[in-house]
Amino acid sequence: MPYPIAYQLYSSRNFPPLASQLPILKSMGYDAIEPWLPAYQADPDLFRRQLDDAGLGCLGFHMPLAGLVSEPNRFIDIALTLGARVMIPPYVGPQERQGTPDYWQSLGDKLGRGAEAAAPHGLKVAWHNHDFEYLPLPDGSRPIDHILQASGPDVWFEIDCGWITRAGADPAAELARYADRIIAIQTKDTAPRGTAFDDGWTATGDGIIDWPALAPLFHQTRATHLVTEHDNPSDWQRFARRSIDSLKALGL
Repeated sequence: MPYPIAYQLYSSRNFPPLASQLPILKSMGYDAIEPWLPAYQADPDLFRRQLDDAGLGCLGFHMPLAGLVSEPNRFIDIALTLGARVMIPPYVGPQERQGTPDYWQSLGDKLGRGAEAAAPHGLKVAWHNHDFEYLPLPDGSRPIDHILQASGPDVWFEIDCGWITRAGADPAAELARYADRIIAIQTKDTAPRGTAFDDGWTATGDGIIDWPALAPLFHQTRATHLVTEHDNPSDWQRFARRSIDSLKALGL
């Protein structure tokens, strides 16, 4: 059975208004969007009405890690308003990162506490990776392993195949390694190293990732949905359409 496919709204942040994008995405075949802060910040109720009017759902949303730590109730309320099931902190800035296992384990601890707060509301917490979690620390260990081990099994993983590839890791190996923790799969694709156009990102299926080889592995994970994303497309509609068409051509 095909996965629901969501569109990460960050992809078209440079082409406002966001509300006008929603019916276009629905017409392309998307089932849902995955918003990022600040898309829903000003008025979550209005944002939900715009989704409903377009016939789109919200399966998960990106939010600050600091919000999960300091304002969990606020973001739980936002999740319930949007109808989202998964709260996803996606990033820590370079100025915050430290090259020690203790730092990354403490990040995992924060996610675990957030998951405890979210669970009574029927919500889950997941971490979303970039490339830095796959770059070895001085002792040879990897941040991603520290994060997910320290967070405990109630914290899930939104795996971003594009960033894993850029880090020089193997998305197939990571899909297998964390199969029982993966709740969503971002099918981000990347052009060959050194490509400047669109910051080197591409639509799913237009880059260097072997999606026909990866697709069978998706069903071995616990993923509930897929998410398309491009960090800086010059033509967001072309990216959105080509990506969902590629996924559907794979039977996903």
